Amino acid sequence: MTRWLLVLITLALSLQTAHATSRDITLEETITVKRVTQAVTNDDGTLTAFVRVRPRTPYKDDDGTAYSELFVVNNEGRVTPFVTGDVRIGQIQFAADDSAIFYLSQRGDDKHTSLYKLPIGGGESTRIYQHKVAISSFSVSGDGNTIAFLAREPQPEKTEELARKGFRAQVYEEQTRKAQLWTLDLSTEAPEASLVEIDEHIHSLAFRPGHNQVLLRVAPTTLVDDDLMLSQYAVFDLEGNEVARMQSVGKLGQAAFSPNGAKFAFIGGEDQHDPKEGRLYVGNLDDGSVRELVPGFPGHIVDLAWQDNDHVIWLADVNVETDLRRTNVNNGQTNVVVAEGKAIFTRLNHVRSNGDLTLIGHHASHPTEVFRVIGGELTRLTDSNPWLADIRQPRQEVIVHEARDGLRLEGILVYPHNYQPGTPVPVIMSIHGGPEAHVRNGWNNSYSNPIWYAAQQGFATFFPNYRGSTGRGVNFSKLGQNDYAGKEFDDIVDAKEHLVAIGLADPERVGITGGSYGGYASAWGATKQTEHFAASVMFVGISNNLSKFGTTDIPNEMHLVHARSYPWDKWQWYLERSPIYWAEQARTPILIMHGAEDTRVHPSQSMELYRYLKVHGNVPVRLVLYPGEGHGNQRVGSQLDYALRLMRWMNFYLVEQGEGIPPHELPHAEHLD
Repeated sequence: MTRWLLVLITLALSLQTAHATSRDITLEETITVKRVTQAVTNDDGTLTAFVRVRPRTPYKDDDGTAYSELFVVNNEGRVTPFVTGDVRIGQIQFAADDSAIFYLSQRGDDKHTSLYKLPIGGGESTRIYQHKVAISSFSVSGDGNTIAFLAREPQPEKTEELARKGFRAQVYEEQTRKAQLWTLDLSTEAPEASLVEIDEHIHSLAFRPGHNQVLLRVAPTTLVDDDLMLSQYAVFDLEGNEVARMQSVGKLGQAAFSPNGAKFAFIGGEDQHDPKEGRLYVGNLDDGSVRELVPGFPGHIVDLAWQDNDHVIWLADVNVETDLRRTNVNNGQTNVVVAEGKAIFTRLNHVRSNGDLTLIGHHASHPTEVFRVIGGELTRLTDSNPWLADIRQPRQEVIVHEARDGLRLEGILVYPHNYQPGTPVPVIMSIHGGPEAHVRNGWNNSYSNPIWYAAQQGFATFFPNYRGSTGRGVNFSKLGQNDYAGKEFDDIVDAKEHLVAIGLADPERVGITGGSYGGYASAWGATKQTEHFAASVMFVGISNNLSKFGTTDIPNEMHLVHARSYPWDKWQWYLERSPIYWAEQARTPILIMHGAEDTRVHPSQSMELYRYLKVHGNVPVRLVLYPGEGHGNQRVGSQLDYALRLMRWMNFYLVEQGEGIPPHELPHAEHLD
């Protein structure tokens, strides 16, 4: 008894000490966490090169996007910096003999992004080739003698000179430049690029093992709609002759050849109406026919790689977790390699024939890092943010509830610190975009969802995976089609009511926010469903489905996988499923924010809702535009400004329950040196 009492006292003291040494996170820290975006492992599995993104420091650095640096880590976790500082490293790949790393970057006096080579054993980077325009991606042949790369067609002659004279007219969707395929012969001292004539826009390339051929994902034009809905995988030789083309329809994901180049697998959609690529196919390289490898899989497959010539390893989203499986392509036998719950994996980067793996994954406690599976054991190799160990991490868990029609739904709940069960608290409902996306049970802390900061301010955050979300198979992801703002957004209200019923949410202090389709939900929550939400923050969201169709760069995708109709088929229906139609009844204060250069959801969508609400005059409304930003903020200044405005708006209306509108000025100037 005495011994167990001592154990309990020791445990209690250790917990008190841990709590005493932990601290709260700041919004500046929230937006400056580092993360791993790429990882490649050499053939013998001893070294992994990875790219780590390092955001700029707010108030100190000049405006711009984040930096990305190159490191190498061994299997014991020892990290060696290779190319660091204020640089931007693009794609990375080991040389065929593993003696060096090829990478893309614009360095020194480079006019454009160029191809570099860095010896593993030590030494400086060497620029292999600078093209007349930026190189966007590349692939190294199996024998190491040839590099194929993609680059856009050059601008017409004297374009810059004419622009200086004032001739800058833009012909909408016609002045496009296709990505072309080029090759470099590395056996020569000063390699010169040769154009491979292919009359299609090329999105990706990879060499076919054992062949003088490349796999290309091609589309008829450069338009985003064609990328999403009309692209195909095709194999070409280096003279530009087509060898094979896969007979697929709909959206496409990752693809890979078997080690001997005889077999081919890729991720695609079930049909042209499938909102998200997530089915695994094997393609016949003789006639282009395809067959699904794991039909009926109740999740979404996100990446794949071949272990050997008969087995494909594939990574899948299953509900709010991920797992890794192996399938024999000959008989379809499948087994689990890494079970769910270990981490949320986003990329499968390398597989050795012995089953060793390289993965990128995140966890509720940290953003994306490098993981290895060696001898069946999973190990995290990198720690990009060791300071996070000192931060108080909020409790996060999966919540299951039912919609009003009985449909089973899931979501991720993040509790406020020191939460007392049964005590209602202010809740921020954060709605994901797409809607063909979902929130996983991993790292969800970001500038637009500063959940750790919100938790220390007393907020709970809930991420509902409403019908139409991914991770639960094709049928579930299609449930929202032909029903804009219908049952899909009713699911959000049902989630709120569930949080109220279990005693967590104060029904008078629930806010709603989200970006893109989540911004649409936030506008809908502030207008049509205004009685349910006390505050709304809409980001790059939709307010008018009629004008949205005419101003977006994805009208074909909208028709095929979302609306399943055109506006002229039912004008009134489209109008009534638009937040502007319900602006007069709005009583929810709404903060509207948008990137000024957004082509996916035009800024006019935010302007329309702002003007409708402003003229009616029934509710506080504010519109904030971010110059230079598109469909989401990429620059650290824009991200911090967004996070500050989001949290001020929610605090004013949900915590203070203030009257009127909070000031629009933010104390940025006070933080300058």
